[in-house]
Amino acid sequence: MQIRSARELEVYKKGYELATKVFEAGRKFPSEEKYALTSQIRRSSRSA
Repeated sequence: MQIRSARELEVYKKGYELATKVFEAGRKFPSEEKYALTSQIRRSSRSA
């Protein structure tokens, strides 16, 4: 099997799924955390 894109890798798929879950969990944070902690968590989840 030849891989044409990183998106075909299982590790990419799982990482993307986890980043999506982190993003969604951040939506449930209290409003006072929306711009501090939530922003930092979302940025760090994308870097993985």
